[in-house]
Amino acid sequence: MASAPEDEVLHRTENGVSWITLNRPEAMNAVTPAQRERVIALLAGASADPAVRAVVLTATGKGFCAGADLRGGTGTGTAPGSGSGSGPGNSPGPGPAGDRVAGDVARMIRLGAQRLITAVLDCEKPVVAAVNGTAAGIGAHLALACDLVVAAEGARFIEVFLRRGLVPDGGGAYLLPRLLGPQKAKELMFFGDAVPAAEAERLGLVNRVVPAEELQAAAREWAERLAQGPTRALALTKQLVNASLDGDRAAALAAEATAQEINMTTADANEGVASFVERRTPKYLGR
Repeated sequence: MASAPEDEVLHRTENGVSWITLNRPEAMNAVTPAQRERVIALLAGASADPAVRAVVLTATGKGFCAGADLRGGTGTGTAPGSGSGSGPGNSPGPGPAGDRVAGDVARMIRLGAQRLITAVLDCEKPVVAAVNGTAAGIGAHLALACDLVVAAEGARFIEVFLRRGLVPDGGGAYLLPRLLGPQKAKELMFFGDAVPAAEAERLGLVNRVVPAEELQAAAREWAERLAQGPTRALALTKQLVNASLDGDRAAALAAEATAQEINMTTADANEGVASFVERRTPKYLGR
């Protein structure tokens, strides 16, 4: 698969923060397969790079991500119509719908949309979503998979799948019940009504809503604060919280004990204890 042109996914690292910016404003940042692969690669790179200690995922223009853009061809890894960038007549999987065999669609979803969402959930650095506009379909799930979500006042979140006769993909039926509970999650998915930023904050989908002109500054403030923190402890805490609703109490407590064991070998853990004893501000190195 061809890689996305660099100007379609902007990237820079500043003050320990990796900024990943979708940059197809003319398409409301409906994500192409090439863009998806670049974002996945950048998130993997952030995990592996000690110089990166937090990530911001954002976009240019009026839309955060309008879903999957299928106009460029098949194989995007999401169902047709998953966002407003999806045109009619696109069929998931290779070739016309009649040429598909059982397993083609499931494989496409698994290797496409689900890999994108998993890359955010599994990133070893905290990921902050700065939602500048509409987040629809897989675009909504991309934002909600992030660890913290800051939204501009004009942002909206839309579960468009069932409005188009489709089952949600990209982990939507996994993410929303954990954020909202099953009843509210089903309401949003069944009806597909747009949820304004203020309502999303009230429901707990969004951590903070700010005026549009303050969005980048708000995301930067949180991300740079995270970048000054104990990076490995943050990664282990993220892992514990993400896994907490999937297992029983015994498994959660065992994972917690293991995380503590691992974390106590880090320089930051030693620095945190030493700074407390010495009554000074800790200086974490991310190691």
